[in-house]
Amino acid sequence: MIQLGEWLPDQADILNSGVTVATNVMPAAAGYHSMNAFVPYSNAANSIIKGIFAAKDVASNTKLFAGDATNLYLHSASTNNLDSIGKVGGYTLDDMERWKFVQFGDYVLAAGGVQEAIQSFELGSSSVFSDLSAAAPKADFLAVVRDFVWTANVNTGSGRLPYRCQWSGFNDITSWTPGIDQSDFQDLPDSGAITGLVGGEYATVLTERAIYRATFTGPPLIWQFDKVVAERGCNFKNSVCNAGNLVFYLSSDGFHAFDGQRSMPIGSEKVNEFFLSDFDSNYDYRMSSYVDPINEVAMWAYTSTQSPSGQPDKIIIYNYVLGKWSLAEVETDLLAPMFSAGYTVDDLDNLGATVDSLSIQLDSRFFKGGQYFFGGAYGNKLYTFTGAPLTATIETGESPISTGKHSIVTRIYPYYEDGEVTLSVGTRNDTVSGVSYTSSVAPNVSGFAPFRAQGRYHRAKIVLSNGWSKVVGIEVETRQIGRR
Repeated sequence: MIQLGEWLPDQADILNSGVTVATNVMPAAAGYHSMNAFVPYSNAANSIIKGIFAAKDVASNTKLFAGDATNLYLHSASTNNLDSIGKVGGYTLDDMERWKFVQFGDYVLAAGGVQEAIQSFELGSSSVFSDLSAAAPKADFLAVVRDFVWTANVNTGSGRLPYRCQWSGFNDITSWTPGIDQSDFQDLPDSGAITGLVGGEYATVLTERAIYRATFTGPPLIWQFDKVVAERGCNFKNSVCNAGNLVFYLSSDGFHAFDGQRSMPIGSEKVNEFFLSDFDSNYDYRMSSYVDPINEVAMWAYTSTQSPSGQPDKIIIYNYVLGKWSLAEVETDLLAPMFSAGYTVDDLDNLGATVDSLSIQLDSRFFKGGQYFFGGAYGNKLYTFTGAPLTATIETGESPISTGKHSIVTRIYPYYEDGEVTLSVGTRNDTVSGVSYTSSVAPNVSGFAPFRAQGRYHRAKIVLSNGWSKVVGIEVETRQIGRR
């Protein structure tokens, strides 16, 4: 059996040990799993959604927040609407700004960039967002580090400071006076603008030319800043996402992961060359990234060079446990994790007029309430990856079946589960000619697809559809026919 290996588009097609195409699939230990469609979840906001956040209060009640350029919203399961909860007067985020949310105790905080005051919403008490504190900086980045709220790339009222980190007082989200309650700031002036901030037990600060780790030491120093990575930084601020302390980011030379001690290349000789040639960096501000811990993948939505309007149209996917990649052809404006609010039978009317019209599968964990699921936004609506499995395409590497001789592929047995599959064979007689594919063939009642595909070099294309779940590999039968 030819097992379907990892996606390696940066390697030559000839003698590629993995696969050259892995589209609309999720990497698996053996082969690939299906990827669910990106389907609508909510009714519309005023404009393109620029931030999503799921929160739980102490009683485990879930709240799903969202924001666009002018307003903040709370999703209602009873109506499926995005109800306006922004402050009076609204907001004015520009095209390159996004909402950043964090939860600190019972408070949800939102930063909308260097022109907007940080917003605060108390779970179980507030009905609308309000300005957090006049002393708090306006900021591009927001995180919770230990018992502090951190900001980065800030505007303190005297102008933008793209190299500054500033944090709140100890366990006090309203205390922002430097020198009071351990609140203070730190400038990082020699590494370019700050492009990412990740919280946790320590702060990870990504800049254009370096990565810093800030460790709590207590008074008088408060935080110790160490430049852990000096040879590269993060060049795309919307590329930063994390699984715990493992931080993923995109540099000018490709994808990397930072574990708090060192930065490791994760796309080298695998996908970096493909991505950097496919990525339209004119729309880098439209990139979004997030980690789906259920599927153990980091995902980056981006605008490809094939997009006619700048709309992000592809998602590159990295399984950080297996170290494998794949690609999805999905249009999205934002990636984000969510919690479902839970649905009664009556509430289902908000998602579809009939059961048959529901875009979300009824056996999805989405309907259970309080369950984690992965989604995002497309245009002015929330979307989720809870639809039917996408039609997927996988192409194997190319190889000579008999060195120096022509061969005929006569049968292919696919090893897959559920759904339907069709196969085709690509052939050529030398490595400089184009590849010619046979017509697609479905397996017969005996379990194989019949072919008479003649050539010196062969590859296989597999298309899976109609509710497929897993694919592992193929078995190929051939016949040698000589050196002509």
